[in-house]
Amino acid sequence: MENLDDLQKEILGKINSADNLKELDDVRVNIMGKKGRLTEMMKGLGALPLEEKIALGKSLNVVKNEIEKAIEKQKQVLEEKALNEKLSGETVDVTLPVRPEVQGRIHPVSKIYEEVAAIFGQMGFEVAEGPDIEDQFHNFNALNMPANHPARQMQDTFYLNNDPSKPFDMDTAYVIRTQTSGIQIRTMEKQQPPIRIIAPGRTYRSDYDATHTPMFHQVEGLVIDKNITMAHLKGCLYDFVKAFFEIDDLPVRYRPSYFPFTEPSAEMDIGCLKTKTELKVGAGTDWLEILGCGMVHPNVLRAGGINPDEYQGFAFGLGIDRLAMLKYGIPDLRTFFESDVRWLKHYGFTPLDISSMTGGLSNNGGLAR
Repeated sequence: MENLDDLQKEILGKINSADNLKELDDVRVNIMGKKGRLTEMMKGLGALPLEEKIALGKSLNVVKNEIEKAIEKQKQVLEEKALNEKLSGETVDVTLPVRPEVQGRIHPVSKIYEEVAAIFGQMGFEVAEGPDIEDQFHNFNALNMPANHPARQMQDTFYLNNDPSKPFDMDTAYVIRTQTSGIQIRTMEKQQPPIRIIAPGRTYRSDYDATHTPMFHQVEGLVIDKNITMAHLKGCLYDFVKAFFEIDDLPVRYRPSYFPFTEPSAEMDIGCLKTKTELKVGAGTDWLEILGCGMVHPNVLRAGGINPDEYQGFAFGLGIDRLAMLKYGIPDLRTFFESDVRWLKHYGFTPLDISSMTGGLSNNGGLAR
């Protein structure tokens, strides 16, 4: 039988001198495979006397452990070496211009995000964020929505069981937020007026057709301070739509409406011209509803920890996907989420199309095509 010390030195030498993972694996198989040298020695233990079997077995296990440790250590070294060689061979010169046929595109929703943030940012609004999974207090209760409100029914809202160990309870279940209004409540809870924020983000509702999808994008705005009036709301939104559609003389009107979280409430329409083949935003004989708005309901202010006798404010909400459809002439909302590269190449924007109030928001003058 081979001398174990000599065998260990020989194998460790071969392990440390292996230049690649294949050579290392060949060494492993040669020593510990089914017919490996160490394996054959262990098979021969059965023919030895008991005392010799115990002593030699312990020695063989010690050698085996040392070899396994050395193999694992050398494997890590060779894997890192192989990775570095691969990375060095795949180096890209980032100073080279991108070929037009492989250049990526900015999604229209991302572009609208930039445009909305640029406009409201110039007005002094900050961007606020919140969780996609909400408790019912922030998504419904604090927004003055009673338990029997239709929007809280399961055919409209996605519910999540917050305790899988117990049966589903709709009264305590979490929801995938149906609106970004919960961010308004969270902002009021941690920040005292004056408040001026927009809250863009994904929202989720159980709906699916040409103008509705289960997941869509909204942006909501909130302003709270002393002596805020409906006139401030109208002026803010008028400046927004003029800048967004890039039309200075854009006609607008407000119609009375109802939302549980605002009082009084209104819907804002913009002027347009509708034909069988196109929709043109601007002066025309038709009107198009664009957003909902109103003065923040006193109950909502109380839920956010703000005294409605001292402060008041306004809020508004609009769909980012709908804005993209109107501004860039996209007929079907469902195509936004189909990951069709041809669609994105047609409606998308190059990475250098950066939205700003000084450099311009877009190149089409706000006309739906």
